[in-house]
Amino acid sequence: MAKVELKKPIVEEIANSVKDAQSVVLVNYSGLTVEQDTILRRELREAGVQYKVYKNTMMNFAFQGTNCESLCQHLEGTNALAISATDATAPARILAKYAKQYPALELVAGVVEGNYNDKAGIEALASIPSREELLGKLLGSIQSPISNLARVLNQVAEAGGAEAAIAAKSAEA
Repeated sequence: MAKVELKKPIVEEIANSVKDAQSVVLVNYSGLTVEQDTILRRELREAGVQYKVYKNTMMNFAFQGTNCESLCQHLEGTNALAISATDATAPARILAKYAKQYPALELVAGVVEGNYNDKAGIEALASIPSREELLGKLLGSIQSPISNLARVLNQVAEAGGAEAAIAAKSAEA
């Protein structure tokens, strides 16, 4: 079997992964220890993000004709792909967190919802809170006026009860 035939399934695997992905982030992992890489992979897996190391030539062939074609210019050195099919910000958020923690990990570029982002764009995307955090903030802002109204009504009722007690004592005297 020729070498090309052996590489074809890998190229197809990459192409299929990035085809329907919400987010694809390219990182340079050179210099990470095995322990650091294991911690990073565990958190990415828990978030539903596929993280894999591929040869740059394989990624180059797989990216041709996809939204990720703009990433081909960055395929030098030791690169890994983080791919999420459901959450557009998860790979960038998790990788940026670990890039701050481990300076050896470097964000390179990415494609989020079909749009190319350089390193600065991926870092900006990483600062966006997760969907769950945004929903929690929305719920808190909706709930806040209602709870404030309940607090004010409670204070008015307590003040009304105190005034009645003072009026009753002054009537006795």
